[in-house]
Amino acid sequence: MQWLRCCSFCAACRVRSCTDTTGDLRIPAAFCGVLCFRPSHGVVSTLGTLPNSHSLDTIGWLARDPHILSRVGDALLPAAACGLRGKRQLVFADDCFELLKIPNQKTVDVIENAVRTLPYGFQPPKHINIGQYICSNVPSLKEFCEPSTKLQEGKSALKALCTVMLLLQRYEFKANHEDWVNTVKPKLGLEVSTRVLQAVNFTDDNIKSLYIVRTEWRAALKNLLKDTGILVLPTMAGHPLKRNSKQRLSSEFEDKMYAFVSIAALSGCCQATVPLGNHNDHPISISFVAAHGSDKFLLRAILDMYSAVQEQIVLASKLALPPVIDRDVDTSELLKEKGNNSFKRKQWSKAIESYSGAIKLNDTNATYYCNRAAAYLELGRFKQAEADCDQALLLDKKNVKAYLRRGTAKESVLNYQEALQDFRHALALEPQNKTALAAEKRLQKHLR
Repeated sequence: MQWLRCCSFCAACRVRSCTDTTGDLRIPAAFCGVLCFRPSHGVVSTLGTLPNSHSLDTIGWLARDPHILSRVGDALLPAAACGLRGKRQLVFADDCFELLKIPNQKTVDVIENAVRTLPYGFQPPKHINIGQYICSNVPSLKEFCEPSTKLQEGKSALKALCTVMLLLQRYEFKANHEDWVNTVKPKLGLEVSTRVLQAVNFTDDNIKSLYIVRTEWRAALKNLLKDTGILVLPTMAGHPLKRNSKQRLSSEFEDKMYAFVSIAALSGCCQATVPLGNHNDHPISISFVAAHGSDKFLLRAILDMYSAVQEQIVLASKLALPPVIDRDVDTSELLKEKGNNSFKRKQWSKAIESYSGAIKLNDTNATYYCNRAAAYLELGRFKQAEADCDQALLLDKKNVKAYLRRGTAKESVLNYQEALQDFRHALALEPQNKTALAAEKRLQKHLR
């Protein structure tokens, strides 16, 4: 992932340019508290760069000063179209901000209060559910959406948009680099090699649908924003791991992260990333997205707002803020921890009872089902374990543990062929997983 390398230089940069495909500049900018601009797709030439995904690649830039950010735009961007625009209108993606563990007083309120202090140039802001808007206005996305309730349709649409972006990147990366990867066989780190293998091994008969979704989404966003609208959303869903941490970003975190960046990446629209101070010693970042080709319009808006935003950041930092209640965690997380403690003490039935309580409160968390499946396996209740893994994979199709545990359940009832498929799914996600590698060898012997 290029954004991991970008973090090493963007914290100290005055100005720096780099390709941005799926957030390679915007993500490190958010993590390091600097400004970033990703131009509309195709507006700045990528000639002389190695392509990653030609439908997503852009040349963006980082800066600490909004004036420098704007001047780089003056140098690289084509002249703005003639004609006067009306007053600008900010459109807040409320459903995206609900996914943050940061009070609105430090995000939405900062921007709204800043705009109110400006003497002219902005209409009253608008608030929408962008996930529901996507669901209603991008019909071809439905085939990529996972089963969901009416209330979850918006989240499912955001996740599907992210899926289409990543599938498109894999397809085009494979077209550009498959021969090189197979010939050179480069030695890469685990994270990078996993993603490269996913791309090189990518097979999809429905490539045309990816491009149709891209076209529909650009048109839908243009219809929403028109000439004067600016979509406002978080840049990131959380904060980065500590340097040299042995932990990995969770699939839930990555889904949110890529869902936010896919809004501009897949539509080809321009996006500006602006730091908003800190919360609990971690940088806050917010993004502004304008219609394709409205690059200078967006840079001008950022320049006009920036000083007022900085004043509001200072005021917000002095507020006594109530703690943020995470509705998805709270009691259900406590029950999960109770289940984990019972599991460690080999009290399998008690663990199942606690995990079931967590699921009753929050039935959209794949981890709860996966943990209960592990307890069912210990009791030899293989059908229940398999059913829980099925549900976990409906919620999180990249859940390696769910594939491993479902494979174990199937192997235990002598369903070797399907068990082998599950372990191979796990290996596609984690090629070095020792449990899956051992299971693959064992099952291949059974099937001879």
